[in-house]
Amino acid sequence: MRKTLMAAIAGLMLASAAPLTAGAEIHEQTIRFASAGAEGSPLVIGQRKFAEIVKEKSGGKIDVKVFPAGMLGGDLQSVAALQGGLLQMSVMNAGLMASLAPDFAVLDLPFLFESTKEADAVMDGEVGKTFAQELTDKNLIVLAYWELGFRNLTNSRRPVEKVDDIEGLKIRVVQSPIYLEMFQALGANAVPMPFPEVYTALETGTVDGQENPAPSILTAKLNEVQKYITLTRHTYNPMVLLFSKPLWEKLDQDEKDLLQAAATEAAAFQRQLSRDADQKAVEALAASGMTVTKLPPEEVARFREKTKAVAEKFAASANPELVKALTETIERVRAEN
Repeated sequence: MRKTLMAAIAGLMLASAAPLTAGAEIHEQTIRFASAGAEGSPLVIGQRKFAEIVKEKSGGKIDVKVFPAGMLGGDLQSVAALQGGLLQMSVMNAGLMASLAPDFAVLDLPFLFESTKEADAVMDGEVGKTFAQELTDKNLIVLAYWELGFRNLTNSRRPVEKVDDIEGLKIRVVQSPIYLEMFQALGANAVPMPFPEVYTALETGTVDGQENPAPSILTAKLNEVQKYITLTRHTYNPMVLLFSKPLWEKLDQDEKDLLQAAATEAAAFQRQLSRDADQKAVEALAASGMTVTKLPPEEVARFREKTKAVAEKFAASANPELVKALTETIERVRAEN
């Protein structure tokens, strides 16, 4: 997997080094690129890499300014700003798009993906193109899919060594119905909340815990206010890299091609960065004093069983052809490995 991604990165870097074609229509402009990610996270490093690539490709004509940590508002505020042409770019959890295009909820089905190879095959294939088209109809342009990674559970009250240990914990979840129902099914009191508010909520005891990939937990310093982490890997999060459709349509074709190429190159970089950071982050969290729990296969099976009805409910509400294509892609990848 690493060799494949690195080869893709190398090829894209060669392409990025090529000078602009004669007569290319690239105008001087500034692009604001927002996210809720913490400074130093693979997400924000990916944003800054994108900005570097665009600067190089445009000969300095296009300046991408990165606004991390919810500086321009939470994810849902950013979506509204993108749709209204008030913000050019953002990148966020793809599952959040379910409020606009319900099919996106299937990406957050509990225990859907077992590996990043499966996720890449889905998001980079026909299924990913279908998702992108659904957002085009909602005034959003999908340039690429990045990743947040596999999510894990943390809390400040007790080690979660079995599913029953979640009972009664107040857990912050993503502002998406499937997360709410997933953690309610596991016995938690689920509390939807924008990510920039999570640290304070944990610090004050408004919630007991939260769930995020290890690199996000580390860079947001949630280990300062959380004692226990369980490697549940209950959901894998693709990230959707978005551009405002009203503003996209004002760009010349050369500018669109440049931004699309930069987004694709940055996606390969950001995904690999995220995957390299994952295990290192778990080790760093343990070194910081967090108690790390890895679930045995039989306990993971219990988690799956507890959330099975939620998975079936949201899968049933999605486009059957899309669900079929997604499932067949995952099965094909598993058969090849």
